[in-house]
Amino acid sequence: MDLMGMMGKLKETQNKIEETKKRLDTVLVDEQSTDGLLKVTMTANRKIKSITIADELLEDKEQLEDYMILVMNKAIEKATKVNEAELDAVAKMDMPMIPGMDNLFK
Repeated sequence: MDLMGMMGKLKETQNKIEETKKRLDTVLVDEQSTDGLLKVTMTANRKIKSITIADELLEDKEQLEDYMILVMNKAIEKATKVNEAELDAVAKMDMPMIPGMDNLFK
C-alpha cells in the first residue's frame, strides 16, 4: 500500500470537496406551497436566498407560520439531497477505498 500516494489522493479529494461546497453556494433549490402562495429559494448549502409571500397570507399569521414551516422544511430536505449527492459523488469518485473511512467526509 502506497501511503504517500494515498495521502496525496486524500488531500486532492479534500480540495475537490471544498470546491464542490463552494459551487453548491451557486446551486439554487426552489420550493413552494401547493397553492403557490409562499415560495422559498435556497442554495444547495441550505442558505436562504429569497422568500416570496402572497399578500393574502399576510392576513392570517397562523396560516403564514404553518406555510413557512412546511415550505422551509421541504426546501431544506430538497437542498440536503442535492448537497449530499454532489459531495458523495466527489468523495466516491476520488477516494481510495480504505476500510472504515467511508463516512469521513459527511
